[in-house]
Amino acid sequence: MGISKWAQIQAAYELVKRSLVHELMHDSILGSPTQMRELIQAKIGHLPHEVFLCLHLDSKNRLIECQELFRGTVAQTAVYPREIVKEALMRNSSALIVAHNHPSGDPYPSKKDIELTHLLQQALQWVAVGLLDHCIVSQNSFFSFQEAGIMNVGPN
Repeated sequence: MGISKWAQIQAAYELVKRSLVHELMHDSILGSPTQMRELIQAKIGHLPHEVFLCLHLDSKNRLIECQELFRGTVAQTAVYPREIVKEALMRNSSALIVAHNHPSGDPYPSKKDIELTHLLQQALQWVAVGLLDHCIVSQNSFFSFQEAGIMNVGPN
């Protein structure tokens, strides 16, 4: 494939990501779970290293911003709950959906992933920010803590 064709494909890929963000900024993210999954998959599903994202939501669960907070190695990334709380407050987020990728291809959560999710729920609860879901993606797979019943999320 030539450089020109590669650039066209990259441009089309970027347009799809921007379109998904635009849609989620105008409609409730909870009403568009497929678009949310596609956005997360497009942003980090293909990466060869772990990345941790925060999807900041307003009071109507519309996307404020999709923020990459932490970047790690092929097998792990350091995540700091204090920084997540700080970033949520700076954006006046009412709720968050967090996500990270597993470059190994296995989207199922580790024990540390589950512990982190519960720690984040507790930390965010102190500042009245809901944690609606923690998603893990790989290139071809998607895992939702909410759908798996691992999280206890009430109405926001």
